[in-house]
Amino acid sequence: MGSIRFFLITGVLAILTLFNFLAALRGYQSSMAEAEILFDNELLDLSRLVANLDFSQLPEGFRLGNNLAFQVWQHGELLGSTDHAPEAAMVAFNQGFDYANFDGFRWRTYVRFQEQTELWVMVAERTDLRFILAENVVLESIIPILLGIPLIGLLIWFIVSQGLRPLELLSTELRNKHINDLTPIDSQTSKKELHQVIHSLNALFHRLEQSLEREKRFSADAAHELRTPISALKIQLHNLQQEIDSEAESFQELQAGVDRMQHLIEQLLSLYRMTPDQFTANSEAIDLYALTKELVAREYSQFEDKQQQVQVEGTESFIVGEKFALETLISNLLSNASKYTPEKGNIDVSVSPQNNEICLLVEDDGMGIPEAERERIFERFYRSNLDSSAQVPGCGLGLTIVKHVVDLHQAKLSLDASGFSSGSRFTICFKKR
Repeated sequence: MGSIRFFLITGVLAILTLFNFLAALRGYQSSMAEAEILFDNELLDLSRLVANLDFSQLPEGFRLGNNLAFQVWQHGELLGSTDHAPEAAMVAFNQGFDYANFDGFRWRTYVRFQEQTELWVMVAERTDLRFILAENVVLESIIPILLGIPLIGLLIWFIVSQGLRPLELLSTELRNKHINDLTPIDSQTSKKELHQVIHSLNALFHRLEQSLEREKRFSADAAHELRTPISALKIQLHNLQQEIDSEAESFQELQAGVDRMQHLIEQLLSLYRMTPDQFTANSEAIDLYALTKELVAREYSQFEDKQQQVQVEGTESFIVGEKFALETLISNLLSNASKYTPEKGNIDVSVSPQNNEICLLVEDDGMGIPEAERERIFERFYRSNLDSSAQVPGCGLGLTIVKHVVDLHQAKLSLDASGFSSGSRFTICFKKR
């Protein structure tokens, strides 16, 4: 998007420049026309002056300057002239203005006939010098206008900047708002034109606050209304196991279904619990390597059940983050790696500094994720076609939560092929503390 300030300044300056150019061009044309009339009037006055000269007293080589010439004729005889005038008549013996060429220049001429003395007075002025003189006079009046355009531009910039100042103040106020501050903006101190914008923003804040409140209520209600019956159901399953054949296929499917339901509920609650305001309030300095080792140890039973080899490498690496969110992220990555890695497979986990970042890497030698599906794998409830073929349990929310936590921490997430012969590699890079 372009800048409003840039658009206003360039737009107004372009219009003023065009207007000044057209005004200067029109002024130049009219001024040159006026100058032409003024110089023609001077020729008229010159003709009257020449008519009263005593030609017998004119010295040899007489001149009126390089730009003026004259001839005086009577009964076809040349009575007097300047030394650079031609021997023949400059122009035809017709009264009025005309043009002539002599002495290597173009001349503006005027012919006067005096009936009393029967004198033909011809005066001339060089058009090139006349044009230069007239142009200099006109340009001296136009150039200040053209040179003033940069100054006008600065004034426009200052005025537009002051006009946009209320918008900048509003932008600064919004930028400085705390992440969980949804209080209305005071419109009393703002300009009249911004009242509608502020009113719309306050309405948006109100709707957003209501939405967040509904989510909080949902999370609290879900924790109570969903966990309790699931726990009761699992107790009943345990009691039922004592009364029937627990190895029956129907019982195993029932128990797996309850486990999947419990997993889905826990994942949903985790997703809704991690809101930006909670993240900001609970952020602290955390040793990512120590936390990763702790979670690998906590989840080790699932690796042991499949006889998987888990290797953890790294050094002390501190980042700023929310502990619960990071625990959920690492647990989901470890669980994901274990589910998609076959028995006796390998899982490598490492935490290491790279430039100005701390990178967490989890890779396995499982079935991997096709490159065509890597963009969609973080969508809610999306499951790869490989999941159904391999009958991998899950609800499609684990990696969505991972992406959500990555975004909360303003970290970078990448998914590539594993360094093993098969499998996937998840890399998450956090900013150093």
